[in-house]
Amino acid sequence: MAAAKILVVDDDPAVRNLIQRFLIRQNYQVEAAEDGKAALVLFEQFNPDLVILDVNLPDAIGFNLCQEMQSRNGVFVLMLTSRTDESDKIRGFSKGADDYLTKPFGLGELEVRVAAILRRQRVVTTPEQKRLIFEKLIIDPVRREVSFNNQPVPLTALEFDLLHFLASHPGRVWRRSELIQEVWDYEYVGDQRVVDVHIGQIRKKIEIDAGQPALIQTVRGVGYKFECPTQPQQEVKS
Repeated sequence: MAAAKILVVDDDPAVRNLIQRFLIRQNYQVEAAEDGKAALVLFEQFNPDLVILDVNLPDAIGFNLCQEMQSRNGVFVLMLTSRTDESDKIRGFSKGADDYLTKPFGLGELEVRVAAILRRQRVVTTPEQKRLIFEKLIIDPVRREVSFNNQPVPLTALEFDLLHFLASHPGRVWRRSELIQEVWDYEYVGDQRVVDVHIGQIRKKIEIDAGQPALIQTVRGVGYKFECPTQPQQEVKS
């Protein structure tokens, strides 16, 4: 299996070089950029599996760059920041970031986060190749596409993973900690409101009334469940 490709974007040469050298030793293919303009050029040429992206760049806002990159191919994004403000993390996740590291961080922690994100890019096995069809909502795990009322729904990579997981277990109630373990694929250390942010973003895109959600319901004091008036139909892709 080919080594995963990672693009590192940070204007601090010490941080950029440290991350690049460390990831190369972990047998990843790594390219690095010092600003947003160079990052977008490399992004097109290198076609990375994961972008490690600093929030503060000299010519771009990392949040916006994250959104721009994900709009092109749904790439996974790990945000880096020196800020500890919780609102920055919430903003990053709402823009599509898959994970967040606050500087300073240990290389061991970086290694765990990178490996966890890339594990989600697993090969789709035959049982997973079934489209989930809930009346007007269709979830296609092969193409990683969602449509509602015959209109494509633009989801970030993590939003898709979360929706597909919930929809694959209709009626079951999941605690936030369980969703983090299942979808993020590791013990997330931080504010579990990250789940609420992603659920809120998904609701805006697939619910007729996001204020009165019918598909992804909140179970007060516990977590969330996916509900649909009819049982899902499953259709195997040819």
